[in-house]
Formats: sequence, structure tokens, C-alpha cells
Amino acid sequence: MDINAIKNKRYSIDKLVAAAKEASGAGGGKQEDENVWKPTVDKSGNGYAVIRFLPSDADVPWVRYWDHGFKGPTGKWYIEKSLTSIGQQDPLGEYNTKLWNSGSEDDRETVRKQKRRLHYVTNILVVADPSAPENEGKVFKYQFGKKIFDKIQDMMQPQFPGETPVDPFDLWAGADFQLKIRNVEGYRNYDRSEFSSVSALYDGDEVKLQAVLNQLHDLNEYVDPSNYKTYEQLQQRLSEVLGLSTEPRTVKEEVARDEVAEPNPGKTQPEPEVSRSAAATAEDTDDDGDEDAYSYFQKLANAD
Repeated sequence: MDINAIKNKRYSIDKLVAAAKEASGAGGGKQEDENVWKPTVDKSGNGYAVIRFLPSDADVPWVRYWDHGFKGPTGKWYIEKSLTSIGQQDPLGEYNTKLWNSGSEDDRETVRKQKRRLHYVTNILVVADPSAPENEGKVFKYQFGKKIFDKIQDMMQPQFPGETPVDPFDLWAGADFQLKIRNVEGYRNYDRSEFSSVSALYDGDEVKLQAVLNQLHDLNEYVDPSNYKTYEQLQQRLSEVLGLSTEPRTVKEEVARDEVAEPNPGKTQPEPEVSRSAAATAEDTDDDGDEDAYSYFQKLANAD
């Protein structure tokens, strides 16, 4: 990618905000990719690194996809990308909708356990990585969840008067991101992560910036239909994992809110009320930091 093209392109904050809103609203087997950066944590589960989100020649500098990862009653694992990532019907999405709309709290708890997980992927420059200094100055693909994406949105669309919108992906007017990882009740927590002050990457040195752009990775693999199993293949695997005697019945309504839908407005029979805390558990689970767990689950699934 040529630096002059990036300089002339410069993302529109409004366009990025609109794309981020769309990305927030609405998802095969995976092998280890040496081009994917993963932050290192210590024995206590804490970690720190400084990264810089990078632009691309695409309409927006990130891609998003969904996947599922859970163990069925058969003891087998279902570790698959969701076809909703590429705008297609997904058999587990349909099955979850059927369960959720049954009105049974047991069914809804099942949905919460097997709901889809949202991932974003973008290019980053590792500015500082104290635990793995060999990564510093290199460009990687970085996968993250809703918590970090919300912080990106907050930079592009600040909530308080007097705050200026910032494009975190801009080489000249962006900002470094301090990734602060804590272990909270056994889960990785990113709440204290934050952007630094606005600054030009490498002080705007175009030779160095061009060298960074030359390292960018293609992100299309995450949304390439050829990298997804077919509906029929996923349906067969789902039946094996759930131990269903018949294929999951097709349900036309697609699942909203990470596979947890509100009651179907077309129904005339009222749905039982669900407690607010239960709904929050289903909808607000953050999957940041689950990549290592995902790789482990995948090995278990492949062993079936």
C-alpha cells in the first residue's frame, strides 16, 4: 500500500462511526497463525502492551465475524464459524431462535451457553510488548471483542462536550492504545485499557510509515465464503454434537443480539417474563481474550 494513497484517503470519522454502529449491532476449524498477535500475561493473568491500530485500503480498517464454541450433551464440541458472518442463514442461529422463543427458561439458558461470539480483526503495529520485545516494530493481525471495539467507538464518537473525535486508525492524527489486562474472577478484563494522547506514528516519518504499510496483512480471509462450511455441513455437525435424531428445524427469523432474540413480535401468545439479570447474562458476555481458549476447544473438537 502506498503512503500517498493513505494520506489522500484518510478515513471520514462520520463514515467510520456509521460503520462501527453497524458492526456493533449485528458474525471451520482454525489453525494457529503466526501473523496473529496475542498479548502475553503473567502467572497472575495480568499483562501490558502498547499497540497502534492501522488503516487499510478497504472501506473500513476492520472485519468482523462470529463463531460458536460449546460442548454438547454428547461430549462433542461444536467449534465453527457462523454463516451469519457472511450474511447467510446459520443452522445454529435458527435452532437458538427456536429455543429462545419457546419461552422456557431452560431453553434460554441453553441458548446463552451456545450463543455466537463476536470478533473483530484489524492490523496493528506493536509499539511496546515488554513480555515479548521481539514483536515490537512488527505488524500483526489482532483479534478482539466488543469491549475493545467500544473503546475505539468512544474515540471516534466521544460522549462528553469538548471532546474531539479521533480516528484511532489514522497514522498522523491517531493514538497509541495501551492494552492493560487484568485477571478478574478468572476472566481477562480490559476495562483499564485506554488510548494515549493524539500523536503521529513515528513522528510522521514517511519512510517508516511506508515500511509499516508494506507489512499490512489481508483480512479478507475472515469473511471469505470459501473459508466457511456450508449450511448442510454445519447442520450435520450440529446434530452430531447435540445428539439430535433429526436435523434442526429451519426457523426463518434470524437471531439478534448475539443469538439471543427478543420474543417474536409476530406471536399472539405472550412470552414468560425473563429477569433483567438473566437477560444481561445472555447479551452482555464479553469474549475478549478467548482466542487461547478457542484454540484449546478446537483441538478437543478435532479429537472427536
